[in-house]
Parts: sequence; C-alpha cells; structure tokens
Amino acid sequence: MNFRVGHGYDVHRYTSGRKLILGGVDVPFGKGLAGHSDADVAVHAIMDALLGAAALGDIGLHFPDNDKRYKGADSLLLLENVCSLLRENGYEVSNADCTIVAQAPKLRPYIDEMRLNIADAMNVDVSQVSVKATTEERLGFTGHLEGIAAHSVALIYRN
Repeated sequence: MNFRVGHGYDVHRYTSGRKLILGGVDVPFGKGLAGHSDADVAVHAIMDALLGAAALGDIGLHFPDNDKRYKGADSLLLLENVCSLLRENGYEVSNADCTIVAQAPKLRPYIDEMRLNIADAMNVDVSQVSVKATTEERLGFTGHLEGIAAHSVALIYRN
C-alpha cells in the first residue's frame, strides 16, 4: 500500500448574526464564525489535510470564496466532494484527526456528534475520525475570543 499524510489548518473570526457550526453541529453560542460558506473550521481543516495528502491543492482552489455557488455552503457537503475527488484519484481515507482550538464555548458535549457527521460525509466508520478540543489558556486570538482555529492531519492510501 502507498500511504500519504496531509496537514490542514483553518481559522475564522467570530461574528454576530451567524450560527456557530463545528463538525456539522449547530453549537449554541452567542456568536458564529465569519466566512463565505458556513465557516466550519473543523471540516475545512480536515478537507485541507485530505487534499494536501493527495497533492490536490486546497479548499480555496476547489471552493473559492468568490464563487457564489459556495455562499453559505454546508461544509459537510464540500467534504463529501473532496472525498469523491480522492476516490476518483485512487485514494481511500485511512483516518482523520482534528483539534479545534477555542476558548469558548466548551465543545465536549458535541464531539461525538461531530465525529459521526464527519465520518458520514467521508463515508468511513466513525472509528476513523477523531475530533478533540482545547483552549489556549486565554492566549492569542482564540484565547481572547476573537475566533476559532482548527488543525487536522489525515492519512490516505492507494492500494
């Protein structure tokens, strides 16, 4: 087997008047994230990790923020498209691991649902998807409640 690993990173600032969508879950909070799509930083980081592993560019290449088709788009649907593109290029997903960096809100109650949503969009078993959350101890932009970041790594393979 031919294994490949990729890393993804995404960040969005908080804004008023939008839902906070993380891992496809509507997380109750007073603010959402600014972005062209639903601004789901977790799913965006995973997509970039998958695309990077396959050397197929990044989400900005495939889903540009100046394309009206992606205005308010559900990131889980975009993730489905990324996984289809991987399969078209002969790759399968081994696993994906994502860390969400947010001072608030507390995300533990939503992690299991995020994992299920992401696994479903990737058409893999939930055991192949890890989602974790951490704070930055009130340091930096996430610690000062200016936004949320996410890091992801993904392993793909070709038989």
